[in-house]
Amino acid sequence: MTMSRWAALPIMMMSWASITAQADTYAVKKQKIVDPKVVFATVESADQAAARARIGGTIIGLSVKEGDFVEAGQEIAVVGDQKLAFQAETLDAQIASLTSQSEKANADLKRVKSLIDGGGVSQSALDAAKAAATSAANDLKARKSQRDLIAQEVTEGKILSPSFGRVLHVPMTTGSVVMPGETVATVAAGGYVLRLSIPERHAAYLKKGDKVRLDVDEVPEGAAAREGEITLVYPAIENGRVIADAVVKDMNNYFVGERIRVWVSTGERQGYLVPRKYILTKSGVDYVRVSTSGGKYFEVPVQCGRIDLLDNNLIEILSGVKDQDLLVTP
Repeated sequence: MTMSRWAALPIMMMSWASITAQADTYAVKKQKIVDPKVVFATVESADQAAARARIGGTIIGLSVKEGDFVEAGQEIAVVGDQKLAFQAETLDAQIASLTSQSEKANADLKRVKSLIDGGGVSQSALDAAKAAATSAANDLKARKSQRDLIAQEVTEGKILSPSFGRVLHVPMTTGSVVMPGETVATVAAGGYVLRLSIPERHAAYLKKGDKVRLDVDEVPEGAAAREGEITLVYPAIENGRVIADAVVKDMNNYFVGERIRVWVSTGERQGYLVPRKYILTKSGVDYVRVSTSGGKYFEVPVQCGRIDLLDNNLIEILSGVKDQDLLVTP
């Protein structure tokens, strides 16, 4: 490296120093840079599942509200029908009566069987006793089946969450009358996606698998940048815009319908990318340390651009470095 390149720099920028043995180095070279663009995206649920009533009646219990997280199969509400209770009481009384009749018919059959061998009763009397016992047993079995049906209907009064997710809407309250098939709660199932709306001039550069990153203002202070990728590009242009879905981790704290800024790829070009750990900031000016022969380095002011869309640890250098410069860590 010749000194003519740095002849115009102030003397204070030309301070020489030795490279420590622990310093890392990085060779600057031109490489492909994804040209990013910030667009607005809307938080949407990947799918919406409706928790519906299976029987008609009155909601006697409601255990969720908007914003709650639910598991698949979790009880959301309970629908009660007073008619089912009356029918159950009636069937219980009938079952008790038929149980007594069946026991009497079995006792009569047993007594007739004991007399048939001695000739005390005829064969027709034995046949009649058997028929009476069988009829009583069948009547009892039919009433028990009806009682089981009522119990199943009571069980179906429990409205369960169809999947894991977040409750978006609960249009009912305790005491509301519902009909079979009516929606009691809507659950955002399958997590959240970002629905991007991108100008059609960038459609040629948009494809499945492209990286996206939330704008720095959308990420809590101190948190790592949230990144994701495009999972679906819709094959239609609406109002001059291409619609695409992207998946980003940790989206559960956002509101459905919330608009956030997202960086997406809109093309590629050549430029210089440098790991951020090689950038040194002094008095608001960014510098890099360029190594020279003899184990020395000097600090050069640089102009930094955007963070690379594909690698959050790389930042674009617009000016101040060139191919084959060897940088050392501050």
